[in-house]
Amino acid sequence: MTVLPPVLPSAAAPAALTLPAPLPTLHAFAPVPSAALASDAFKTPLALHYPWLTHTFAAFFLGSAIVFVILMALQTTKQEGLGGGSRVDAYRSRLGVEGQLARVTESVAWCLVISATLVSLSGI
Repeated sequence: MTVLPPVLPSAAAPAALTLPAPLPTLHAFAPVPSAALASDAFKTPLALHYPWLTHTFAAFFLGSAIVFVILMALQTTKQEGLGGGSRVDAYRSRLGVEGQLARVTESVAWCLVISATLVSLSGI
């Protein structure tokens, strides 16, 4: 308990005021030591036993993301308007450069989604 001096200096000063002890501070989240984060307790079994595989997933993800961005930049926009296009595509017919680029872009997009799923499940 802390004893404070009187607030008003006067001849008849009241008795010294006492304050209650401060309450302990409560932390919502306890800090985690950095050594605990580096331990194997937070790793998935795949990351724990096969770290080379998780890093391969991450490299494949980054590579497919870069290729996907480049392929999307190479795509041309179609100025079809609200009426749509009059082009009819037969399934697996002979495609031009734009059609082949669209097909490759779709394949790379699927690779990107699958590799992102593998990276998230591997626990990197």
